[in-house]
Amino acid sequence: MTEGNTVPEGEPAGNTELPAQDGAMPEEEKKENGDSKMSPPEKAAAAEADEVGFVHPEGGWGWLVMLSAMWCNGAVFGIQNAFGILFLSLLREFGSEDDDDLRFRTAWVGSLSMGMIFFCSPIVSVFTDILGCRVTAVGGAAVGLVGLLASSFVTSLGPMYFTYGIVFACGCSFAYQPSLVILGHYFKKRLGLVNGIVTAGSSIFTITLPFLLSGLLEKVGLQNTMRVLCILMFVLMLAGFTYKPLLPVKPSNTRTSRCPPMSQIFNVNIWKSLGYRIWAFGIPAALYGYFVPYVHLMKHVEERFGMDANKEVLLMCIGITSCVGRLIFGRVADYVNGANKVYLQVSSFFVIGLMSMMIPLCNIFGGLIAVCLLMGLFDGCFICIMAPIAFELVEPQDVSQAIGFLLGLMSVPMTVGPPIAGFLRDRLGSYDVAFYLAGIPPIIGGAVLCLIPWVVARRKRQEKEADLSKEQGVTEKMIEGEKAQGDPLSKTGESVL
Repeated sequence: MTEGNTVPEGEPAGNTELPAQDGAMPEEEKKENGDSKMSPPEKAAAAEADEVGFVHPEGGWGWLVMLSAMWCNGAVFGIQNAFGILFLSLLREFGSEDDDDLRFRTAWVGSLSMGMIFFCSPIVSVFTDILGCRVTAVGGAAVGLVGLLASSFVTSLGPMYFTYGIVFACGCSFAYQPSLVILGHYFKKRLGLVNGIVTAGSSIFTITLPFLLSGLLEKVGLQNTMRVLCILMFVLMLAGFTYKPLLPVKPSNTRTSRCPPMSQIFNVNIWKSLGYRIWAFGIPAALYGYFVPYVHLMKHVEERFGMDANKEVLLMCIGITSCVGRLIFGRVADYVNGANKVYLQVSSFFVIGLMSMMIPLCNIFGGLIAVCLLMGLFDGCFICIMAPIAFELVEPQDVSQAIGFLLGLMSVPMTVGPPIAGFLRDRLGSYDVAFYLAGIPPIIGGAVLCLIPWVVARRKRQEKEADLSKEQGVTEKMIEGEKAQGDPLSKTGESVL
């Protein structure tokens, strides 16, 4: 089944239904469009199908799709979030403590992997629009499986940058983004709740994987541990087959061409929204320090509290409260009107920034646990409402590329943050300054996002005023026309005097 098969019936076949009166149709279109350009019948039918004809199932097969997307989020970001455990193993496996740049070079493996997931997103959105969610997700999972399996055979950091940081991450990117887009095909009223459940998958995996990885690394080593993780990617490949698209695609005048139109490859409509442009700038600005705790927190705990500290508990705390946050705030987002959902992300960035700054101040392990609990709760808030906000700022047909370009812009801060933190640790001898600096960007980015609800409200107000003025103009023309028809001079041209 292709996405184009769901367009409702009743689309006009041609211009045979035009009214017989001369000038009637152009005048009607002038009233609707505000200019003299005639819109094709296909576009009118598609608009009607999008707004009226299509009804989201709000369940059914969508529940299986939700579970598959949940597994996707768990497998992709569970492995990424647990990289702190792999980071310690990579330090022991491929380096020595005498290397002044050891942490800087090793952090690039996980940082490059997380960055590539987002960097590929604009390309993934194009593939998703052209090939559909199912083909893109299954193919991506297969590439990720190959990359992770290849990583289990390398014996130095150099090849690991390519196999784990690029191949595995690119596959994860192609598997991940369709899991966000496909949910909008099945849910609308419950989209916030469903996104909360889906993104909770990464929290569940973040809770369990650190303990699993610690046990596997101790018993079977780094290489065999990566081979065990390949099982997660294989199941992810099977889960992608459930992504059955429902939404009708936008009509195109190039139906007979094998090549998709440029408007489908590079969708410029998303950049016409000022609210989206602010969102696409504010989110990346907030993320320069976001991934730093996931990479360096484990090593910081070893240095501050000793090798025997139960550091896996911290990732478990982040995972548990992140899961709770995604379920709670995902449901709350369903009751928040329009672009005001952005305020939830603003609050999450403020708290995450403050908690990052609190990490170096915690001299007792219990305090660090409290910090991680709060950080995880609002991390879940930030993640779960990404897709609902995208659906508020752009048209439903444009969501795929809207999310894709946003994730692509997020790749730079997600990539450079952890290596910079590792560089500061190698040069200054502790992680304190790195965590202080990591808390500043989320606060700045959150402040920028506060502009979005105001911008969107102003745009809606202007559109409403324009519609009212247009209706008044049409009414005045109708009144003038009626007067002209009822005036004897308009018929005879003679004076009644």
